[in-house]
Amino acid sequence: MVKTLPEPHRYAVCAPEDIPIKRFYDGVYEEVFIFFHPFMKQKHTEQETVRTTWNKNNLSDQFEVRTWKELLHLSKITTVRQLDIGLRTRILSLRKEKMDEETALAIDETCQQYNLIAPGEGRLPEILINPLLKSFQQLGYFWIWCGNEFGTERKLEAVSDLISKSKLSDDYSNFFTHYNELLITTHWDSHFSMLCGTKEVLEAVRLSCHLEGFYCNQKTDIYWSVTTC
Repeated sequence: MVKTLPEPHRYAVCAPEDIPIKRFYDGVYEEVFIFFHPFMKQKHTEQETVRTTWNKNNLSDQFEVRTWKELLHLSKITTVRQLDIGLRTRILSLRKEKMDEETALAIDETCQQYNLIAPGEGRLPEILINPLLKSFQQLGYFWIWCGNEFGTERKLEAVSDLISKSKLSDDYSNFFTHYNELLITTHWDSHFSMLCGTKEVLEAVRLSCHLEGFYCNQKTDIYWSVTTC
């Protein structure tokens, strides 16, 4: 007998690649805000840096965020679409005909010149985790479900406990409130995460955490940079 997994709860997982994001969440979440994983720059020189183990609770002491907009200014890259394609090219996540080796090289050269660290893919950036969790608390959400990529496992955690932990479980890919008002999810092969909920709630989180990105329209999908070029 073949065992087939049931469809995951849409309030607990990332939208798939083959459907517009808002269509997937239709009837569950009103709006979706895509926020970019930031570049980072070390605040101190190697001589000034105290040797310590970096974790999500001290990253902001050692590094500062650099936005995609700043990277565009420093490089010859012209749009965030081009930048996203360049980041995807660096990790070989696009078909050959969709890659942009020139932009990928520009990203590497700019990072080297200005001592920047390029964003990673597939995980909520550690430097953003505590600001996001604290914004949840400010909105009155003190408990949050933490789920795996496929929606097959989840654990209810106190937000304050998650803030105090130096590292979260690698299984935690999706974070959603108990009554499904809010979801933070990250596509496994992308350099951005998504914030899902009402426009009012999303704006409060966006402003509190200084998130950089854009709201999805009816056609936006996971590979928005490629499909809109």
